[in-house]
Amino acid sequence: MNTLVCVKRVPATGARVTLTPDEQAIDARYLSFAVGPHEECAIEAAVQIAEEYDGDVTVLTLGEADAVEQLRYALAMGAHEMILLETEDGDSDWGPMATAGAIVDAIRQKEAEGDAFDILLFGNDSADAGGFQVGVRVAYALGLPVVTGVKGLEISDGHATARREGGGGWEVYEVDLPAVFTVKEGLNLPRYPSIPGKLRARRRKPETIAPNRGEDGLEKIRLKVPETEKKQAQILGHGPEAAPKVADILEELGLLS
Repeated sequence: MNTLVCVKRVPATGARVTLTPDEQAIDARYLSFAVGPHEECAIEAAVQIAEEYDGDVTVLTLGEADAVEQLRYALAMGAHEMILLETEDGDSDWGPMATAGAIVDAIRQKEAEGDAFDILLFGNDSADAGGFQVGVRVAYALGLPVVTGVKGLEISDGHATARREGGGGWEVYEVDLPAVFTVKEGLNLPRYPSIPGKLRARRRKPETIAPNRGEDGLEKIRLKVPETEKKQAQILGHGPEAAPKVADILEELGLLS
């Protein structure tokens, strides 16, 4: 049972994002990077499947050379192989169409080499762009069934049962393998990379493929950081003298009867 997990190098969750002066890219000078939470759950799911069915896990990402850091993180979690679709420095702005096309080319190359995948896992959406597109586009290009928003996944006898939330209950899908699944945070509890795993991963080099950049349907004009909610604190007083003012505010809020 061979599983491919596709991940993306994204700014660490909670980091304050600033843009370059031309508003064309994120200023990464003071940022740390990580794998998105959905994709961490995808890696954990793949490792669990490999442990149960004596399989292999390959993790793949598209990006500049620094993205090997996220591949090694996946190896430290228990993945076995890693593939870097290495782009040129400064050429990390690939849209969903071009990204999906490069991943499809890499999968077909591996199939031609005799390394076919039974399960393809993606995060439901990336932590930065949130496009919800790449996994679906890859499935369509390969002619494979796809289930999105997965929060439950079971593998048995050449088929998979996938569950996702919907309409106040659960939607359950049964599909034959190979298939594509885009998973959501909450599918499982990802393990922490072990120290021995990190040390082993540091010595590993990824298989590197130079992707061909295809057409992308969207053209980026500029980036914009959304406005954050502004908060203001008001000092009501000091010591006992502030108590009546606190009571007045609680009464205005309807918290006092």
